[in-house]
Amino acid sequence: MDLERRVVVTGYGALSCVGKTVAEFWDSVVNGRCGIGPITHFDASDIRCRIAGEVKDFDIEGLVGFKEAKRMDQYSRFAIWAADEAVRSAGLPIDFREGPVDPARIGITVASGIGGLSTTTQQYTTFLESGSNRVSPLAIPMMIANMAAGNLAIRHGAQGPNMAQVTACATGSHSIGEAMWMIKRDDADVMIAGGAEATIIPFAVAGFSAMKALSLRNDDPLHASRPFDRDRDGFVMSEGAGVVILEELEHAKRRGANILAEVIGYGASCDAYHITSPAPGGEGGARAIRLAMKHAKIAPEEIDYINAHGTSTSLNDKFETAAIKAALGDAARKVSVSSTKGSTGHALGAAGGLESIACVKAIETGIIPPTINYENPDPECDLDVTPNVARERKVKVALNSNLGFGGHNAILIFRKYEK
Repeated sequence: MDLERRVVVTGYGALSCVGKTVAEFWDSVVNGRCGIGPITHFDASDIRCRIAGEVKDFDIEGLVGFKEAKRMDQYSRFAIWAADEAVRSAGLPIDFREGPVDPARIGITVASGIGGLSTTTQQYTTFLESGSNRVSPLAIPMMIANMAAGNLAIRHGAQGPNMAQVTACATGSHSIGEAMWMIKRDDADVMIAGGAEATIIPFAVAGFSAMKALSLRNDDPLHASRPFDRDRDGFVMSEGAGVVILEELEHAKRRGANILAEVIGYGASCDAYHITSPAPGGEGGARAIRLAMKHAKIAPEEIDYINAHGTSTSLNDKFETAAIKAALGDAARKVSVSSTKGSTGHALGAAGGLESIACVKAIETGIIPPTINYENPDPECDLDVTPNVARERKVKVALNSNLGFGGHNAILIFRKYEK
């Protein structure tokens, strides 16, 4: 087992409420454009929260055809859309069986925090109203949370390791981190990794509303998601997918791939404290950051940018701030931090994929995306959160942080590729 194998990013694909490509997504978050608005997917008039970050004008049939699209839940369709962009941007064939790569050495870790909830609710309603004989034979394959990975493997002919890490809002980052280890331990040369989510449906919005986790700024959706701001009142649900192509360095070089960044660290931990609240003081998140830095073999001072989980909830933002300060010490005062969720809302299981792409783009461009809607400082969130306006800064090392219900913490560290 050669754990010294270097892992690089050679492609990426994004689908979000602020853009259906990486270029559109990045342009929006850098320029502080917000994709949150009134819910149009269904009539939300009787739900406390009536806003979300919806993917608009989405049509997958051009990629997979009408018949195949009908056999998938929306979250799988989102994953296919983002993965297609990622595969093409990496210079790989859509069907790996056509060569020149070995399909048995290409794996997939693309998952969803919730899975095919739309299918679940629709089919259960059919069961209750029309009986068991009216339930679709595709109900189970469409609803299970591993089916995005399964559909992607079939589409691309990826015959290597294939699995779905389901850890709520940490799903996308855990998927990328575990993909890194699969390449390092020589189980694969290429991994398609990330997350997808499509849960802007009545049941899900009602459920999060019942928890009092969502913002109620229904009359001002563009300013509803306000990470680290003193007057934040909850997160805003969104949807989409973020997928990256990870590749073993020498494999990437042999095929002349464009190397975007290197993945150098990954840390995972659990708070073991509460089903929804982070541990006081951010203790669990701090342990994950330290573990990622240990694997990356870097000191806190080397981190230039942190894309924080920054959900715009009272507990997450203050405890994540505490975690960063505990893990980085004095260096926390010098690092640039931001949460792109002010623009995109919270894409749940897709967040880690999208925000990892933001880290890679920050390294590529030397631009720190802003935390928008930051108006009133919170003394408990006292880091440099890059308020409202993007900032130019040379970024050699970027860290992505994602935290999930159940106490799941996932940290990824990316570095500018150097030979």
